[in-house]
Amino acid sequence: MDCVGVRFNHGPKLYDYSFSGEPPAQGSWVVVSTPRGLELGKVRTAPRAGRPQGEVVRQASPQDLETASKLRERAEDLKWWLKAKFRRENVPAKLLGCEFTLDGNHLSVHYSAEERVDLRRWVGEISRLAGARVEFLALGPRDQTAYLGTLGACGMESCCSTHLQDFAQVSIKMARDQQLPLSPEKISGPCGRLLCCLQYEHELYQELLAGLPKKNAKVCTIHDVCGKVVKLNPLAQTVDMITEEGSLVTAHKDELRR
Repeated sequence: MDCVGVRFNHGPKLYDYSFSGEPPAQGSWVVVSTPRGLELGKVRTAPRAGRPQGEVVRQASPQDLETASKLRERAEDLKWWLKAKFRRENVPAKLLGCEFTLDGNHLSVHYSAEERVDLRRWVGEISRLAGARVEFLALGPRDQTAYLGTLGACGMESCCSTHLQDFAQVSIKMARDQQLPLSPEKISGPCGRLLCCLQYEHELYQELLAGLPKKNAKVCTIHDVCGKVVKLNPLAQTVDMITEEGSLVTAHKDELRR
């Protein structure tokens, strides 16, 4: 079925929504139907085949955009009221944000907590204050970073809050293969987990490492210089080795004897 990818304000993930008639233009705001109700989203793709999560109800009107803006202000007020409430009662949870659906009938409260927290006792009071059904949504460390948006070690906004659609499995072996320092501060993102970008070039590094000897292996060059490999330089295709005399020698892989 023909769909368009729609992005909401709470993250970069795209969701497919079907449409009838002319496809909505990329970059336009649309009103879509979701399990929570009507929501405002931005079209980010051209029409494509997909499994729709719902359908595009209409192109967003100026009134829809104004309504969404007012609801964001209400949600922000509720967020700070809840933050103060949590502090006063020592609730071991961090409130991240609140969001209304476009019809104002559903309020999503996003939070994070290091341990399981029962927040059901708050539902009645918040529901009366907001005039809407309330849903608490717990976010893990990676989802929290995607929701709030942060700067990565590269100085740019983190991948998970800009374009990343799914969290792929990342392992310490990826950092080791790329000859990165295994210090947590160097290979961890703002979420405290291993950097998602370690996966981007890992396949290339595996190909480059395939032609190099293993670390700590004993090798000799065609110039009869022998030693133990202490460092691999996959991008330069060289190895650093310590000779029996204690000298540090760098040799290209083509200079090594098979």
